[in-house]
Amino acid sequence: MRSLYEFSPPLLFRNPHLMTLMPRYWPRPHWKQGLPQITRLFTTAPDTQLLGMCHWQVDPPATSTVLLVHGLEGSAESHYMRGMAAKAFRAGFNVVRMNQRTCGGTDHLTPTLYNSGLSADYLAIVRELTDTDRLHRIWLVGYSMGGNLLLKAAGEIGRSESALAGVVAVSPNIDPTQCVAALETPRNWLYHLHFLTSLKARLRRKAALFPGRWDISALQQIKTISQFDELYTARDGGYRDAADYYDRAGARHVLHNIAVPTLIISAQDDPFIPASMFDTPAISGNKYVTTAMLRFGGHCGFFQKHTQDEDRFWAENRIVEWLGLRR
Repeated sequence: MRSLYEFSPPLLFRNPHLMTLMPRYWPRPHWKQGLPQITRLFTTAPDTQLLGMCHWQVDPPATSTVLLVHGLEGSAESHYMRGMAAKAFRAGFNVVRMNQRTCGGTDHLTPTLYNSGLSADYLAIVRELTDTDRLHRIWLVGYSMGGNLLLKAAGEIGRSESALAGVVAVSPNIDPTQCVAALETPRNWLYHLHFLTSLKARLRRKAALFPGRWDISALQQIKTISQFDELYTARDGGYRDAADYYDRAGARHVLHNIAVPTLIISAQDDPFIPASMFDTPAISGNKYVTTAMLRFGGHCGFFQKHTQDEDRFWAENRIVEWLGLRR
């Protein structure tokens, strides 16, 4: 296995913004070739279902499973979800690509919004896969917000779920307070505008589906994600306000409880995931957690130079290798 620290991006992609944006546009025309798929609804609360795309091996209980979770305003169809699913399945794993609440066209499946603290959804899914499908070795792999959710779930599980094999988190926002502050700085206006515009559009769809639940009269005046979270996300999630939401939703509070092999991949040049967040005793003092903090990589980018033996998506390739050694 290559060292987790051997990442060599093309010279042009040492710009963190190009590194962050370019991979989503890189073609993957054959990612689904030979990949069987069954759609499935997972009930995680009395009024809530999450849609998963399941890619089963011939004998699912006989092999390990990778559960994938995307980031903010992504879906099971995000480019990294597709790429990771294809690589993991071809390496012999079952794969389940999850949409978070309301994502991937599933607004109608729950009256709630989604947020960074809903780790209980993934605890419920792990338990269903264990009890119903008899899967006994489940790996959690999450990106950005999804990485925070899965690290939080693993910290809350501790040693109580024998089926949980381990966790991988790519560019996770383990301290949302710091991450939102970074996202709202002027240099990150493009990302901030994209997320805020998408969140507003989602809320309008939700309000149309569930009349009377939200007052969207103030939506047009909202200029920042923190304002959006103050008025909508925090209240919907049962938090006192945005500050309370950002504090309580962070996986940073439970990282010390993680008791399964865990890999965190992030970059020093990530535009809105400060590298300093990971310099904490909760990580350095936990023997189960390995951190690959790379000089370059942007946010969930890790787009490498062309090589003969693999594609340009460095993080996906390293994750599959890391999982394969621990299968």
